[in-house]
Amino acid sequence: MAPKHFIFLALLSFSVVSLLSLAFADEEKDPGLVMNYYKETCPQAEEVIREQVKLLYKRHKNTAFSWLRNIFHDCAVQRCDASLLLDSTRRSLSEKETDRSFGLRNFRYIETIKEAVERECPGVVSCADILVLSARDAIVSLGGPHIGLKTGRRDGRRSRAEVVEQYLPDHNESISSVLHKFGAMGIDTPAVVALLGAHSVGRTHCVKLVHRLYPEVDPVLNPDHVPHMLKKCPDSIPDPKAVQYVRNDRGTPMVLDNNYYRNILDNKGLLIVDHQLATDKRTKPYVKKMAKSQEYFFKEFSRAITLLSENNPLTGTKGEIRKQCNVANKMHHEEDP
Repeated sequence: MAPKHFIFLALLSFSVVSLLSLAFADEEKDPGLVMNYYKETCPQAEEVIREQVKLLYKRHKNTAFSWLRNIFHDCAVQRCDASLLLDSTRRSLSEKETDRSFGLRNFRYIETIKEAVERECPGVVSCADILVLSARDAIVSLGGPHIGLKTGRRDGRRSRAEVVEQYLPDHNESISSVLHKFGAMGIDTPAVVALLGAHSVGRTHCVKLVHRLYPEVDPVLNPDHVPHMLKKCPDSIPDPKAVQYVRNDRGTPMVLDNNYYRNILDNKGLLIVDHQLATDKRTKPYVKKMAKSQEYFFKEFSRAITLLSENNPLTGTKGEIRKQCNVANKMHHEEDP
């Protein structure tokens, strides 16, 4: 064989090896989501977040409800990428400004946590991971289970208000639609029932309830519960800026527990989805099981939060690590993949 053929074959072999090396290097660079992702780059990250959550919860108990809602509103809309935290720009309305985000608050405390993490390790920990881990630690603050969650998410660069309705299940939708939307994220029926157990804590604004009270009271509501709801929501058209609300669970309003399931089986669910959950033949068996066993509820709730937190994340070289959680880094203007 002529020498030039040897040279050609050698170059070809070298090219193939190089391409394979690059492919393997890319795989090594992107391990996806893993436990203790920051153990080398920021070993104190999770501890800093946990301590901040404890401090902020001590000062403002309602922050825990906010962090729990954040994981639902962020991760259900395409992926867990902290797009919920971005401010609106001249070009686009942010997710947190939509009607579906009504009542979401305390975003500034996520920024407080981010600042504490940045002091420890600048430019290392994503806002998406902070959002997920703050929800995990808030669940513990509310008396719920500790859930071991993976990290390694990166931040998106755009907030897409126009797609919120497409992805985020609504409390007024049919249970079939709710199950379908969660199912598209890989969240099965018992996990959906467990996720809605988050309604065990917090409150529902009268704006979301009045259609069940006016002009006539929804006949499926427990008559013993109606006077309290009417007292808390005395206006058929409540002022959205007024702080008028009903506690989701009057018995243990600040504790994440299985009392919610006993309430909805007793027709004391505030939202349409609560009532449907307790009456639909696909979900009622799980509601009854969770009403009987807090241990079963916690097991399914932990699994559901894990599935939600791992919904289609940006990892590796996708997205970015934001310097501030409410704005994308200036050097990036292209859209997320």
